[in-house]
Amino acid sequence: MSSETNAQENQLKPFTTIQLLNFCLGFFGLQFAWQMRIILSGPVTETLGASPLIFGLIWLAGPVTGMVVQPIIGTLSDNTHTIFGKRRPYLLAGAIFASLALWAFPNSALISEKIAAFLHIPEPLFGGLIIAAIMIWIIDACVNAAQGPYRALVPDLVPAKQHSLANAYLSFAIGLGSVVAAGTAPFLKYVFNYQMSINAQFVMAALAFSLAMLWTCITIREHKYKKNEIKTDLKLDETIINEPSFIQKVIDFFQSSPEVGKICTLQLFTWIGIMSLNIFFTQYSIHTVYGIPDLSNLTEEAKNAYLPLLNKATNFSSICFAIQNLICFLVSIPIGLLSTKFGNRKVHFIALITLALTFVGMGLNKTPGFVLVCMAISGIGWASVLALPFAMLSEFIHKGSEGSVMGIFNIFIAGPQVLVCTLLAWFISQCSYDVPAGINYHWEYGFFTGAITLVIAAVITNLINEKK
Repeated sequence: MSSETNAQENQLKPFTTIQLLNFCLGFFGLQFAWQMRIILSGPVTETLGASPLIFGLIWLAGPVTGMVVQPIIGTLSDNTHTIFGKRRPYLLAGAIFASLALWAFPNSALISEKIAAFLHIPEPLFGGLIIAAIMIWIIDACVNAAQGPYRALVPDLVPAKQHSLANAYLSFAIGLGSVVAAGTAPFLKYVFNYQMSINAQFVMAALAFSLAMLWTCITIREHKYKKNEIKTDLKLDETIINEPSFIQKVIDFFQSSPEVGKICTLQLFTWIGIMSLNIFFTQYSIHTVYGIPDLSNLTEEAKNAYLPLLNKATNFSSICFAIQNLICFLVSIPIGLLSTKFGNRKVHFIALITLALTFVGMGLNKTPGFVLVCMAISGIGWASVLALPFAMLSEFIHKGSEGSVMGIFNIFIAGPQVLVCTLLAWFISQCSYDVPAGINYHWEYGFFTGAITLVIAAVITNLINEKK
């Protein structure tokens, strides 16, 4: 480490508990929006005519934008020097545009009809499915545009000795944001007997994302560049235009330590498992736990007949995600403290094995009570996944490359999702069975696949050599 880097590191003051809580507030809003998109995108697109395979292909928005947007935005934010700071412009822009798309997504059918009327087209294209897919892509691209620079704020602003703790606080914010996002509609239903509409839930998510990120942008202590610094840096940063430097950053990233490759492989297998849950769990709740047949080819009258049971099933899915993330919220900071004492590797290994066992349990036993318990226990592994791989990686990040490194690392989170959205979604679409009102699919097969990849990830975790 150079003397200049040491001097920069020494200038970073330790964060207090209040500062850490404030620091992670924007991530609360980001996760609030993302959780709503996870829970409710399936019911919205299915009623617009999406089969399991089409649903999976729409979900490709997440990994594709993650692999493309995060590395590019990460590199740009490393080389951005404005009066607003390095990361702020991307945080705020991502939140604003994602919030607009969150509002539009559940209104896709109406938007399609308005476009058709304006263009004098007799029939709206695919009943709004194309509009819904476009909105999903905008949401995911903007979330990724904000997430990479936000993660980069940890090495930017937090002393190295607090990196594990800061990432644990981000995990804490993710858990809390998910709990509130997933739990609001079921809470209103069961306590006040008010069923919150899907449209209202997406509006709530849009407000949470934009307001929380605005607060973060106002309160974080990121360095603001003066005019003379901006001019100088713009002359020096012509590498943004000639982007082979990004390829060199990828090479340098993997050459920095053999442990980096292990951590990336760990992420690859972990996120195949994680996304098999995130993508398919709501559909599993609707069709496997509650026995509702596939709605994509039913008449509007038949869909309306299933609406009360559909609301009950989506509320159950929301409760499961809320409980999972409540446990994540409760254990995230203790996991950070345990990893500081015993090491990231040991804690993460145990967490991944626990997570794999919950996947197997849900695949075998589909009763609502048992599924709820499994989702609660899975919150332990989820908290670890959200914090410890980033903490392990931060040991090998060179100063000044934080944003691009987080963008490269995100490829190993987003890349596995492509397999889930295509191959696994296709496999499930081939595993149909007849029910009295139509057909259904074996959504639980995704959990068995996820359990296998999580065990592989746990084995790889045990091979990582952490710095002392």
